[in-house]
Amino acid sequence: MPKRSLDTLTETMYYVLMALNSGPMCGVDAADWIARRTAGRIQVGPATLYTILAKFEKEHFIAEFEVDGRRRTYIITPEGRAAYAVELARLRRCVADAEAPALGDLVLPSEADVLRGVLPAGYTEPAPPDEGRLTPCPTV
Repeated sequence: MPKRSLDTLTETMYYVLMALNSGPMCGVDAADWIARRTAGRIQVGPATLYTILAKFEKEHFIAEFEVDGRRRTYIITPEGRAAYAVELARLRRCVADAEAPALGDLVLPSEADVLRGVLPAGYTEPAPPDEGRLTPCPTV
């Protein structure tokens, strides 16, 4: 079965949903929020931003909340919150895979479980890694 275009979000798409998950905002405000949140690591240009917003509107991940001239304010929809939660769970599993000392040490919920609110028995959020193990992402 072929994957849908939004089954896995790009990093920029994920941050746009993260921004809108924090509250209603227009595209310019979302781009500024993302730049602040990532300490400038991600800069979303207007063409990329408005392409993503159009895709998200088409998939009902977001909706126009208010229009004031050319300024359009968007809100995240329940479908958008679900997509955000699924992607967050996927990313957490990726990090857990990378940090697990051996296979089978950590069981994380699937995307379907996250959407249903069902978590594996004994599941707790993984502890953050030791500060000494963190290395900054290189900037390009």
